[in-house]
Amino acid sequence: MENKKIIAIGEALIDFIPDKTGCPFSEVTGFAPKVGGAPANVCGAFSRLGGNSMLITQLGNDPFGHKIADELAAFGIDISAVRFTDEANTALAFVSLERDGNRTFSFYRKPSADMLLAPGQIEEKWFDDCYALHFCSVSLGDFPMKDAHIRAIEIARKNGMLVSFDPNLRFPLWNDLNKLHGRVNEFIPLCDILKISDEELEFITGEKDIKNAAPKLFGKGVKLIVYTCGKDGAYAFTKSAEAFSPVEKVRAVDTTGAGDGFIGSFLWKLQSLGINAENISAADENTLKACLDFSNRFCAISVQSEGAIASYPDKI
Repeated sequence: MENKKIIAIGEALIDFIPDKTGCPFSEVTGFAPKVGGAPANVCGAFSRLGGNSMLITQLGNDPFGHKIADELAAFGIDISAVRFTDEANTALAFVSLERDGNRTFSFYRKPSADMLLAPGQIEEKWFDDCYALHFCSVSLGDFPMKDAHIRAIEIARKNGMLVSFDPNLRFPLWNDLNKLHGRVNEFIPLCDILKISDEELEFITGEKDIKNAAPKLFGKGVKLIVYTCGKDGAYAFTKSAEAFSPVEKVRAVDTTGAGDGFIGSFLWKLQSLGINAENISAADENTLKACLDFSNRFCAISVQSEGAIASYPDKI
């Protein structure tokens, strides 16, 4: 097994987890701070399983920013590409949990420090001997971090890395949903792996059925589609193979970070099976199913505890 690192670029923030579930924000009497942010979570999942990961982000030079950096380092994530600024505060997200563990978010991010990371701050040396680059759509708005993503993807491509994209749609962050739709579809052709959920499929592709959407996505250059359907399991598709994996029935306490844990553990399993940018299109059904089964088990464990990285298992 290779043990090259993955890099994720984007937001790292504090998720404030409520002390009550199944109620609106107005009835919550307390919140517990947990380190989160989708790219950070993906790194956390990869590192918890014994892999090497690096996060590229920017934090506020404030107590929350330093808490995030300290905890990411404690989880084994390389934070040498994390920058601090006095120009904006660290992003915060207050989470409301329903009884089934599903959540809604209220963001404090106008702007936040991560949004101001500029392409000139991206260093090519970070990408030496790396396996994959992962990113989401939260940081693709009209601010410097979007251009930092483009720079990072250019370097990853030049270095022969896999590029993984999880749109991870957060509608409250966009004043114009047409712009969100356009931005996601602008970046899809830049990725090899697209992780998309059943709740996101129609918005992104205009199709309700993944079988109709897949040819469109492959036509944009995607090599592997990971399609997650919550309690109804997960699918993976290449142009020549497909696989399905059901999920283990568990009581979900908190689904925060579950999708991030899924793709982070999926990338770890792909690397362990020797799948890379050169051979990913040839991944067969058995390989795809092994990765799906592994990630479903990973998530089944994680959703039974609160928070994101802190809930991720270190072995399956």
